[in-house]
Amino acid sequence: MTLRYGIDTSVLVRLLTGKPPDAFSYCEKALRTLAESGAEIFASNQVIGETYVTVQHHYGVSRADARASLLYVLRSGLVAPLNGHSVIAALESSGGPGLFDRLIADEYSRAGMEVLTLDRKMTTLPATRRL
Repeated sequence: MTLRYGIDTSVLVRLLTGKPPDAFSYCEKALRTLAESGAEIFASNQVIGETYVTVQHHYGVSRADARASLLYVLRSGLVAPLNGHSVIAALESSGGPGLFDRLIADEYSRAGMEVLTLDRKMTTLPATRRL
């Protein structure tokens, strides 16, 4: 049986920023050891969204660089997005609805729900309509 783990925001922030260096090294080594033993490691939409905001607010990373860094880490083979390719597609998208709107719509879609919103841009996403 494959062991599966979900990381929290503190771990993903370390992987994105490399700061502080000792915490980054510890996280990377521990996760690599788990992955090499056959474990799967995931980041949820909430963790990805929180990390996106955290690196902008606390580390001065631009939105574009935050998205690029998230894509890099989530494609590295060390950590994968829990919700798979739809999260990668949300990170690759620019213009229109923001990353959080895309992650919210993805989460509801996975639960078989339609999204109700007052945000015009968000209504351009599938299964989303204006309230």
